[in-house]
Amino acid sequence: MTCQDTFDIRWARPVDAAEIARLFLMSSDGLAAYIWSRHAREGEPVEAVGAARYARTGTAFSYENCLLATRGDEVLGMVHAFEMPKPDSEAAAPDRVLAPYAELEDPGSLYISGLAVHAPFRELGIGGTLLDYVEALALTRALPRLSLICFEQNVSARDFYLRRGFAVADRRPLVPHPCLHYTKGDALLMVRPLMDAADTPEIRLPETAVQHAG
Repeated sequence: MTCQDTFDIRWARPVDAAEIARLFLMSSDGLAAYIWSRHAREGEPVEAVGAARYARTGTAFSYENCLLATRGDEVLGMVHAFEMPKPDSEAAAPDRVLAPYAELEDPGSLYISGLAVHAPFRELGIGGTLLDYVEALALTRALPRLSLICFEQNVSARDFYLRRGFAVADRRPLVPHPCLHYTKGDALLMVRPLMDAADTPEIRLPETAVQHAG
């Protein structure tokens, strides 16, 4: 794919659940593998657990909250985002490994839970375009900001978000685990307030695929 090629942005469909899971394994730096392994049956691949998770409807972690960058039938990348709810005082406390991420939640924001582009299609503006669509989605829902959690040691991801106007709002030391790609450093809550809609380039969220230059 060259910069002269095109890609489409569309909402995910149930059939995309397995591809979403593969991209989540990439974007989460091992955190998704840890979470899914806790729910896997003996001998069940974690990717199968993730695919079942994103095939669901009516829940935050669903294909319904996922936008895909595609070219024909090929998925190039994805972004998954949902409004972060207020904390549930009756919810069970997360385990030790997950506790830092629960403490970094930003209620009322549109939370980007995963953004990933397959390696052959990086540096082509796909990730930035997906972020543009997430911003448009937040504006349509009258949400004041975007939020995400990034590992401090994932320098390329951290710097990408900094260039896109995110700032570090809070941090927690990560709890090492064999599933995680990093053994030290902090998990960072990164937040980006949204500009006034009048100052934001108009983006029409797709009902069907919308073509964009690569």
